[in-house]
Amino acid sequence: MTNSRPWIPYLLILPSVAFLALLFVVPLVQTIWLAVSDNGAPSLANAERMVTDINFTRSVKNTFLLTIAVVPVQIALALAMGTMVAKVGRGRETILWIWTIPLGISDLAAGLVWLSILQNTGYLNSLLFGLGISRQASWLSYQTPVALFLAIAVAEIWRGTAIVMVIIVAGLNQVPKEFKEAAEIFGAGPWTRFWRITLPLIRPALQSALILRTVLAFEVFAVVYALGGRNFPVLVGEAYNWQNQNQNYSVAAAYAVLIMIISLAATLTYLKALKVDPERLP
Repeated sequence: MTNSRPWIPYLLILPSVAFLALLFVVPLVQTIWLAVSDNGAPSLANAERMVTDINFTRSVKNTFLLTIAVVPVQIALALAMGTMVAKVGRGRETILWIWTIPLGISDLAAGLVWLSILQNTGYLNSLLFGLGISRQASWLSYQTPVALFLAIAVAEIWRGTAIVMVIIVAGLNQVPKEFKEAAEIFGAGPWTRFWRITLPLIRPALQSALILRTVLAFEVFAVVYALGGRNFPVLVGEAYNWQNQNQNYSVAAAYAVLIMIISLAATLTYLKALKVDPERLP
């Protein structure tokens, strides 16, 4: 049927293409033009103003440090949690449901939850004071940058590990049991089975999890804004401030384009470093 009417496949995908063009491609082109133009003419003035901004260097540094600190921990936790769930028989669905509860919480709500725990009069200080361990401490102040960074990192790890675990669990479910059983017969230990069999076979899931989580880490904002505000500048936060407080949409667009470039570079790096054979793709 399609041989006589070769236009049918194109007709079927036309709504999706139109949807993407309307809601993604057009705004993307507009944002890029807004970032590289000034008074309707091509210009690098917005990029120059972005780079010379007082918070630019700090925002880049904080964003990369947070990504480097959070993503490996989330991958390691997700692998451990997924492996544990794979060995559980009864109650497996209940455990997964409990562990995925953070997925139902918005970024801002998660930040407010941790704010109630870590602020000066929060639950943590109240607990420490009640136990007589310490007096009221400030965890989220500009005077305690290390504690603020760790607080944001912990909040991000708690909030975002669930989505990584879901992807890892889906990959683990695709590993044939026969491979593990054969390895056990030949005397391979748990670590050898994981390193030589499980990890290579879940490479597609691991690649997807790394790409998704790294891109989301570069776009972190709500948790940081709730806990640190302007005391911990990040790239998306600076874009927000330039658009809403300074009313400069061009510099905000420059920040958005920079975040997109960094995310694309990270994605290409993962695609090259973790090459996946087409036969292994689902």
